[in-house]
Amino acid sequence: MTDLKCGVENCIYNSERLCSKGDICVGGKNACHSDDTCCESFARQRDGMSAFTSSISHPSREINIDCEAVKCMYNEDYKCTADHVDIKGCGACGCRETACETFIER
Repeated sequence: MTDLKCGVENCIYNSERLCSKGDICVGGKNACHSDDTCCESFARQRDGMSAFTSSISHPSREINIDCEAVKCMYNEDYKCTADHVDIKGCGACGCRETACETFIER
């Protein structure tokens, strides 16, 4: 599991910079740098909605990350092996406005 810090404050799964989804997927199959990646699991929080939590998934610092960014040095068989991952996307309206700042091209 990876230590995840989420800077996408308007994601429905974000609770105090932690993710309550349980696992996420980072997209960017042909990414060469972090801005070519995205959090495919992003879901925009709508006005009046609070962060989503359920009896199964609670905000967690450690999370499983599936990764499609095959050129990233932390990608092993489509799983992220980084010790820590930062997801950015302040004010994102869609997943393409988010990014994995931890991405490093091999």
